[in-house]
Amino acid sequence: MSSIITKRKYVIQELDDMSLPTDSQSIVQIVQARGHNLHEVVTPSGEQFIVSMPTKFRQNIWVKRGDYIVIEPIQEGKKVKGEIVKILTKDHIKWYKAQTCWPSEFDEDPKRNGQSIAMNHTTCNDEELFVNLNRYQNNQKPDDSESDSSESDSD
Repeated sequence: MSSIITKRKYVIQELDDMSLPTDSQSIVQIVQARGHNLHEVVTPSGEQFIVSMPTKFRQNIWVKRGDYIVIEPIQEGKKVKGEIVKILTKDHIKWYKAQTCWPSEFDEDPKRNGQSIAMNHTTCNDEELFVNLNRYQNNQKPDDSESDSSESDSD
């Protein structure tokens, strides 16, 4: 039991390591978890492939879609082309930017860009709007119904 706790302690301490990636290592972003400790990642150039999580990180550190990691390429891998070396925190990213080793392609926030596009798109036709077919549609205008009822009263 104590060996598990000791192992976890060293893995957590390793997160504080602020060393820069070596020439063979690269910074990538996690696109999705594939299961069985495999993750699909994207490089700054847009290439997507699968990387594996080594046993020392399993059950100790969790990663999710959008997180950044440092990987070491695996030469013999056909589908799995890399192994996770370091999981980057916000502090790592700030420090990497200060050291000018952060890929500029990762600075563009797709969520923020998507919101600005949606906010700039103010013109919209009624035909483009989603129509919920599960709701009762009242297509009559209020003015039409009043004039119809007043005409029927006068008859």
